[in-house]
Amino acid sequence: MITIKNAREIKLMRQSNALVALILDELHDMIKPGVNAYDLNDRAEAIIRAHNAESAFKGYEMDDLDPYEYSICSSINSEIVHGYSTKDKILQNGDIIGIDVGVKLNGFCGDGARTFAVGTVSKEVQFLLDCTKKALENAIAQCTPGNRVGDISAAIEKTAMDNGIHVAEWLTGHGIGRMLHEDPIIPNVGKKGTGPMLKPGMTISIEPMFNIGTSKAVEKEWVYYTMDGSSSAHFENTVLITESEPEILTKTRSS
Repeated sequence: MITIKNAREIKLMRQSNALVALILDELHDMIKPGVNAYDLNDRAEAIIRAHNAESAFKGYEMDDLDPYEYSICSSINSEIVHGYSTKDKILQNGDIIGIDVGVKLNGFCGDGARTFAVGTVSKEVQFLLDCTKKALENAIAQCTPGNRVGDISAAIEKTAMDNGIHVAEWLTGHGIGRMLHEDPIIPNVGKKGTGPMLKPGMTISIEPMFNIGTSKAVEKEWVYYTMDGSSSAHFENTVLITESEPEILTKTRSS
């Protein structure tokens, strides 16, 4: 069921997602060669605790998998999403790292992701980052009342096709509120004019995930990888549908 938030709930959604944006900005400042993903996770946990919030990811359960162990997802290079934040995952010059942050504050969830360059990346990888970020911007532009979820999905797919980039299969965005994952599902491919209608008070997390070499993904435990080992990028914003223009709730310096 799609939930429509009232004024009080929208205020709380703004607060939880502002915390996500703060964490993403703080972690962005830490990204450099030699840093390990565990330290990024540790910093995120410290910020979450300081704001009397909790991670929406740590302990998350799905299907027959063990509960997720980390407060953020750290996905490097060919890891599409849900990468583990381990000490042995040490950033190297030329890497890219997708940081996905989810929190719960005062009963409401926030969710956002950015993919950051580590040092100097190749032109091909920078193009991937630019296209994925542009897809998110194009998708958000469709978030006006009366449009449909399919308009968001079609904008993401068109951005990939126009630039010769591949949409990672299976993976989607989602509604968000009291639960991290709510209706509606927001696919990264779709047809204009289809799917649920967008209405003021809806909050949705839009998250294009693009790969350089293939749309095919391989799943191992929680983590999705590109089948061919090529790089993957992930950008996500939580957006409020208003009476007019969309409001980005996870607005960071790099938004």
